Amino acid sequence: MVQTLNVPVSTQKPADGRGAAPETRWAFFKGEFVPIQDAKLSIMTQVINYGIGAFGGIRGYWNEEQEQLYVFRIGDHYRRFLNSGKLLHATLPYTAQDLTQITVELLRREGYRQDTYVRPLLYNATEDITPRLYDVDFQFACFSRPLGNYIKLDVTACISSWRRLDDNIIPSRGKITGGYVNSALARTEAHWNGYDEGIVLNQDGGVAEGSAENLFVVRGGKLYTPPVCDNILEGITRGTVIQLAQDELGIPVVERSIDRSELYVADEVLFCGTGAQVSAVTQIDHRPVGTGQPGPVTQKLQDIYFRVVRGNEPKYGEWVTPVYA
Repeated sequence: MVQTLNVPVSTQKPADGRGAAPETRWAFFKGEFVPIQDAKLSIMTQVINYGIGAFGGIRGYWNEEQEQLYVFRIGDHYRRFLNSGKLLHATLPYTAQDLTQITVELLRREGYRQDTYVRPLLYNATEDITPRLYDVDFQFACFSRPLGNYIKLDVTACISSWRRLDDNIIPSRGKITGGYVNSALARTEAHWNGYDEGIVLNQDGGVAEGSAENLFVVRGGKLYTPPVCDNILEGITRGTVIQLAQDELGIPVVERSIDRSELYVADEVLFCGTGAQVSAVTQIDHRPVGTGQPGPVTQKLQDIYFRVVRGNEPKYGEWVTPVYA
């Protein structure tokens, strides 16, 4: 039976009011909070040798007026995180609520007064040379760090020569550690070719997503995005954009397959993700997207998105978890 974790609440005060934040000092590792330099793994573990693990990415946003750090959709992130574990036949002695409690306490200990990124890890700690998912030891660890924009809020992109992994190879719907070699190849190719990001196609030649971002296309006043069955991540930010577009902007959203050539004739293209947030794609394969500048739909989505994640939209208050009481 999984027991609810009782994590002591830190009495440590956040960093001073000048906005300065400490570097990463703490990690949750092997069931306790330890100094980050003590969170170390053997080179013999299977996660290091074979990439057998899963991870998550969670954002905390600092609200200067409220002097509060808000963590965005943390429960949804941990439910997906645990589902990623199911793909690996991995179980942890924690619920999504337990993991939320651990993460909030970790952020309290760090005392950040700026935008923050949290990286939870589920990893195969078994020290054995046979890659497998049975008779192994999966463990949980977590750390955080200050983070501003992961990519610019307007970027150029190219179609990558690397295809997205198919569901029956390594599932893209979860954040499987080893599968992100595919993302690294696409991102690096784009960088070497002078672009900010790469767009990967699936095995059928349809648009999947960015190297590590979900993708939307604006055409004729509607927002289009590939369905999850087209080998994309089940993105938390993707779901957020769909709901905000429909409920706040009144823009219809259609989930369907997208051809490569549709990107070239789109009114707007945008990336979204925990790291990328909401970012306009202004050029693809040397072709300007629309006017070559961030379009009105993307700008409206950016505006409402950043209000929501910083706790400035009471309607979406259940999406944000305050760190400091």
